[in-house]
Amino acid sequence: MARHSHWHNIQLTKGKADAKKAQTFSKFAKAITVAAKDGGTDPNFNFKLRMAVDAAKAVSMPKDNIDRAIERATGGEGCDQLKEVVYEGYGPGGIALIVTCVTDNSTRTVAEVKNTLSRHGGNMGASGSVMWMFDKKGMITIPTKEIKDRDAVELAVIDGGAQDLRTVNDRLEVVCEVKDLAAVVKVVEGLGIKPDRSGIEYLAKDPLAADASVRDALDTLIEALEENNDVEAVYTNEF
Repeated sequence: MARHSHWHNIQLTKGKADAKKAQTFSKFAKAITVAAKDGGTDPNFNFKLRMAVDAAKAVSMPKDNIDRAIERATGGEGCDQLKEVVYEGYGPGGIALIVTCVTDNSTRTVAEVKNTLSRHGGNMGASGSVMWMFDKKGMITIPTKEIKDRDAVELAVIDGGAQDLRTVNDRLEVVCEVKDLAAVVKVVEGLGIKPDRSGIEYLAKDPLAADASVRDALDTLIEALEENNDVEAVYTNEF
């Protein structure tokens, strides 16, 4: 199965050191602020914000932190400079990478991402250099333990707009067009199921196999990228 996202690496920080938690919360706070700035401060009418808030809650981000991040969108310090940026490049073994970031200084961020890539056997690519290898999709993950009737769930989400269903470890992944994400989430929740993740991801069209040495080097690179406070997620075409 294609390793389409390393978001789970962020989610698994619940039991790590306070410093790591602070970094994780900072990343989610920026994502919340950008979502609120782009579509309004009410999660009931801003699905992007709702996704960001739900993701923050999934890593136990305190409500006060979430509220402050939303309030920042109404004119807080640095709000106007915050924006989403996407970088493309290659990792060890020629593996394609997409790095999504939220930053208040894109000049700083691109320099840091480029430096991290070069230090770990990769290189930055031009815009469009690897994007053609990926599809931008809506992704919903559901713990299989929450599913009582698998057939009923699958039929419902397909009727609601899902394009692909697959089981990865202990989760059902539901893939849909970005425009259908909110509708499919609504279908899942209408079944009494709370997704543990919903968002927009880049999925490799033709995943590539990598040998152990390349995979180890790639993991090291991705970990280094995710140490950057501006990096939100990393996607690869390796499985």
